[in-house]
Amino acid sequence: MPQLRLALNQIDSTVGDIAANAEAVVHWTRHCAEQGAHLVAFPEMMLTGYPVEDLALRPSFVEASRTALTALAARLAAEGLGEVPVVVGHLDRSPDRARYGKPAGSPRNGGAVLHRGEVVLRYAKHHLPNYGVFDEFRYFVPGDTLPVVRVHGVDVALAICEDLWQDGGRVPATRSAGAGLLLSINASPYERDKDDTRLELVRKRAQEAGCTTAYLAMVGGQDELVFDGDSIVVGPDGGVVARAPQFSEGAMLLDLELPAAGPVPSGTVDDGLRIEHVTLSEEPVPAYPPTLTGGLTGRLDDDEEVYSALVVGLRAYAAKNGFASVLIGLSGGIDSALVAAIACDAVGAANVYGVSMPSPYSSEHSRSDAADLARRTGLNLRTVGIEPMFAAYMTALGLTGLAEENLQSRLRGTMLMAISNQEGHLVLAPGNKSELAVGYSTLYGDSVGGYGPIKDVYKSDVFRLAKWRNGAAAERGETPPIPENSITKPPSAELRPDQVDTDSLPDYPVLDAVLALYVDGDRGRAEIVAAGFDAELVTRVLRMVDAAEYKRRQYPPGTKISAKGFGKDRRLPITNRWRESG
Repeated sequence: MPQLRLALNQIDSTVGDIAANAEAVVHWTRHCAEQGAHLVAFPEMMLTGYPVEDLALRPSFVEASRTALTALAARLAAEGLGEVPVVVGHLDRSPDRARYGKPAGSPRNGGAVLHRGEVVLRYAKHHLPNYGVFDEFRYFVPGDTLPVVRVHGVDVALAICEDLWQDGGRVPATRSAGAGLLLSINASPYERDKDDTRLELVRKRAQEAGCTTAYLAMVGGQDELVFDGDSIVVGPDGGVVARAPQFSEGAMLLDLELPAAGPVPSGTVDDGLRIEHVTLSEEPVPAYPPTLTGGLTGRLDDDEEVYSALVVGLRAYAAKNGFASVLIGLSGGIDSALVAAIACDAVGAANVYGVSMPSPYSSEHSRSDAADLARRTGLNLRTVGIEPMFAAYMTALGLTGLAEENLQSRLRGTMLMAISNQEGHLVLAPGNKSELAVGYSTLYGDSVGGYGPIKDVYKSDVFRLAKWRNGAAAERGETPPIPENSITKPPSAELRPDQVDTDSLPDYPVLDAVLALYVDGDRGRAEIVAAGFDAELVTRVLRMVDAAEYKRRQYPPGTKISAKGFGKDRRLPITNRWRESG
């Protein structure tokens, strides 16, 4: 059978930075060509970054992508790389005719094959996702072809991301066309446990397509999304040939033996897809001993996977938005301690600045635990008490009760933003998903900031991740970053004497279990009560969640790790009289 050395470039791209993204394509193509690659591939929307959101609706941006694609093809040839076919994702526009209720020239989520200085084949994603964080029906016109390119005597069918996630379309069409390889380029965002789902999906699709299937994934981060890599190549029998690392940028090269192409396929196949075939090279490469035979990179365990996603998400957000340093209010509690540990791993402890801001109600351990965290991690710590400011406000306004409590948080928020404004740090909000769900946070107080690294992490998971991070450090002979007292002491906002979180909230394991059903699972009150939870508790929790929508709308972006994070995944009206709680 013909041989093919396939190069899958599992790399990052930045939305809108077309020049830098094109430069990365050239760099990695050269790297792969030097290792003898016969076909080089890059992720979905590589040239523009993903997702581009409403940038797709700007004709100038679409044309910039198309112009860059043509220029990239010419540059690859000019630099001696034109003989290697390159598959790359980009933003395109549809042919000049109205389709699917959209006008002529509407945007397309496109892929292209570059060869010998030309764009020799263009295609577009056939299945458009329109769930969760995806709004592709809003932007794009679907593709209606099955693109097939013949490379060294092997027919390679091409697909984009959702083309594999949905039944039908290009997968059965690949079998009908008799292709020897199905190559799918992807920018599929990370969710916890998705790696297992992805593996089973690719195995199933390879068997349905009847050929080796390569799933190339993006890495890095874009706003709230993280891309975890984990590219996979699976044989026609469903057996895994190779699997790339998670959260790691690089090229995976693989020697494959693939069926020889037959007569040039043509016509219309499954789901009405029209075969569009381009022959680049008919003759197989001379036989050679395969040296790049694949392998399975070890998988991260569940906690390491989630923690890695949080680190990558913060690192990408800070770097891509021009922040070299971050600022955190350190209370000595578990949330700010975990955020600080994530920040030190993401940008380096020397670039992490902590501020301890004690109030009249702050305990001694809140100060000492913050100082211990700084010693353990090496981050920069300063202490600025808020007592004088608090006293001035109280004298002027005479606040009591909840208003007095929240004033302390708002003074801390004002201080953090003032330091950020003066010194240029990115302020990190330490709120977790449990607190965001029930509104247990203060607007313009502990909710201030430019990014919320753990906003999609339930409080129960915060404790588990903190213990995992300390354990991982101990295994490596390093100092655990998070003080043990921050993990073991009862959580408290310390806004009044002897306050603890359970004064206002159910125990976190119970609260989080109810929230997982209501927020993540969209279960109603009756279903949650039927699952064994106290009816009065469920009613109370659901009322808090419903009443806090306006707060969540004003919370900063943060890394998404679940199937349903607050934001694009879960969009509810603020003004809303429908209540599951009655």
